[in-house]
Amino acid sequence: MRVRLKADGRIVELRDGKEFPLQPETFGASAEPMAAPEVRDLRRRACMTQTEFAARLGVPVETIRNWEQGKRAPRGPARALLAVIAHAPETVFAALAKA
Repeated sequence: MRVRLKADGRIVELRDGKEFPLQPETFGASAEPMAAPEVRDLRRRACMTQTEFAARLGVPVETIRNWEQGKRAPRGPARALLAVIAHAPETVFAALAKA
């Protein structure tokens, strides 16, 4: 499956040169912003501290803390990136390491 992250945060599948929107349940993300426990669980499944997770994503550690404490919710590209991480964490972290 080839996917593309759009600027507005949507994830689309690429087939035959055309884009097809992925349904939220198909990709493990909901239409609503990811809830605090989901971000925390995602980070813990990756066996990372908040500091390590923030560094891998290229965001301040305060952002991760705010997401996990429910003070803020990931939106747009961050939400899409977290959805992709939930689906294929090794691939995402390998790609981010090269960037």
